[in-house]
Amino acid sequence: MTFQKDAEQNEIKYLHKFADFTGKRVLEIGCGEGRLTWQYAKETRFTIGIDTDRDALRVATVDRSSDLESKVVFSCSESERLPFPKETFDIAVLAWSF
Repeated sequence: MTFQKDAEQNEIKYLHKFADFTGKRVLEIGCGEGRLTWQYAKETRFTIGIDTDRDALRVATVDRSSDLESKVVFSCSESERLPFPKETFDIAVLAWSF
């Protein structure tokens, strides 16, 4: 897959068009290095990003700003076997994952 820049920020524009993240509990599936996470996480009640790529999760954790440390967490998990109770999240995001 070729990395593409979204100079017009269409991805986040449409994400916000279809979902209000304000005060919500968000699960991001395939969060990778947090590229999309940082676009909405400040608005959420809390965000958990999952991915199977431990190296990407390490980058996301290092890149997490100090004001998000208490509300953004990353977990090495597969979406087929989520380690969370049912109805834990208000919104689930899946973008650019395969």
